[in-house]
Amino acid sequence: MDRLTRLSAILLLSALPLASGAFAQAEKKQQPKAQTQQQQPKGPTVATTKSGIELDQRQLNALERVTKFFNSTATLVGKFHQIGPDGSKTEGNFYMQRPGRVRFEYEDPSPIQLIADGSSVAVRNRTLATQDIYPLSQTPLRFLLAEKIDLLRDSNISAVFQDDLFITVVIEEKSQIAGTHRLRMLFGAKDNQLKQWTITDPQGFDTTVSVYDLDAKTRPDPGLFKIDFTRYQQ
Repeated sequence: MDRLTRLSAILLLSALPLASGAFAQAEKKQQPKAQTQQQQPKGPTVATTKSGIELDQRQLNALERVTKFFNSTATLVGKFHQIGPDGSKTEGNFYMQRPGRVRFEYEDPSPIQLIADGSSVAVRNRTLATQDIYPLSQTPLRFLLAEKIDLLRDSNISAVFQDDLFITVVIEEKSQIAGTHRLRMLFGAKDNQLKQWTITDPQGFDTTVSVYDLDAKTRPDPGLFKIDFTRYQQ
């Protein structure tokens, strides 16, 4: 399994728990990249993020709404659409149960399968019958699959933007597995639902993900999150 595939898969997982609300599949070119240049004048500082970014009241309110929305999602089942750094498109199904558990099933022709069982993350190649195992604590999943999260205090936020359409939260994370990467999430300014996320890896390549047909009421089968440490050769 090539390194780019493994890292793209793990970084894809890092944003999953924030997703709740159906939306259309999105190409990278559809991102409102000019948003950072259209900010309203900033007011007095009322809070400072873990990474030292100063927030005014409007930014803090937006971040608190997103955090509240995030923490209200305990389980989630749905479909995903991913656009890789080379423009390739893959789809599949996912199952999430916080804390610590998620499963991604890529559709053919992709052989990839990802499972987090609460302590480890497995990236499987079903064609080659191989499996890479990573400690959950050393992946970007470590706080996003936590039972509760405080984005202001628990994540390295580098920017918070808001306009009439979107709330944008940018997080920079460092991990032993994926290196330093940037996660850019776009939420609806009115419904607080995640509309799109883009992950930039240490080499500057983007992976864009959208999810749809979501169900936050169905509780996934616990067996979906079990990692077989003996069946696959590591």
